[in-house]
Amino acid sequence: MSAEPDGLCCGGNGASVYIRIEPDSPVPVYQQLHDRIIEAIAAGDLADGAELESVRSLAKNFGINPATVKKAYDLLHSEGLIVTRSRSGSVVSLPTVPPQEGLGSVRAELTTVVAKGLCMGMAPDDVRSVVDSALEQLRSVRGA
Repeated sequence: MSAEPDGLCCGGNGASVYIRIEPDSPVPVYQQLHDRIIEAIAAGDLADGAELESVRSLAKNFGINPATVKKAYDLLHSEGLIVTRSRSGSVVSLPTVPPQEGLGSVRAELTTVVAKGLCMGMAPDDVRSVVDSALEQLRSVRGA
């Protein structure tokens, strides 16, 4: 098993967020980058307006193809979580959509995750426990 590379994801206002990817994971690297950035936003480590590392720089930090980083950034952009401008980079841009409008998307994704757990043989109470644990972890990091 190879080492898990980590890299500087974001800088801005003197703060940096380091993220880790697992090259041997069955989860594609672009998806891992996407997910870790979302977790950093949810935890409050990346605020609205925080600058992300350039595609080239992040790819170099991780030793991966820039197309992989671009795919993660494109996905974040399509979800409305970052804004990317040519030559000036990408920044976190939290949606101004009322929570009710984003609920359908979150519900669909969560349904898929729950279904995956059930398909893997998890009991409904175990799935519920995993969801509760993830929510509690984010709450404690945010101080909510």
